Amino acid sequence: MNIANTPETPYYAVIFTSVLSSATAEYTKMAEEMEQLAKTQPGFLGIESARNELGITVSYWETEEAISQWKQHASHLFAQQRGREEWYKKYHVRVCRVERAYRF
Repeated sequence: MNIANTPETPYYAVIFTSVLSSATAEYTKMAEEMEQLAKTQPGFLGIESARNELGITVSYWETEEAISQWKQHASHLFAQQRGREEWYKKYHVRVCRVERAYRF
């Protein structure tokens, strides 16, 4: 497990909180592919993720524009559709501007 090494503030965080309706090997593969693809996108800074009954993934971005471009990426759009149709019982997405951050 790694904590994302983010730059000095400000930057942006996308918090994706979800409850699965079904966890399959196909879901796990898609999630891994999306993480790898996100890492190649302009403005991507890092990602942290944990899943038990509730899944939380936080991705970090330089700008809101970078977030919008990632949201509209064709492969990501496909994964979003599959998630709504097959894998998620419910989810919430929150976009935040990080004003302060502390480390230990």
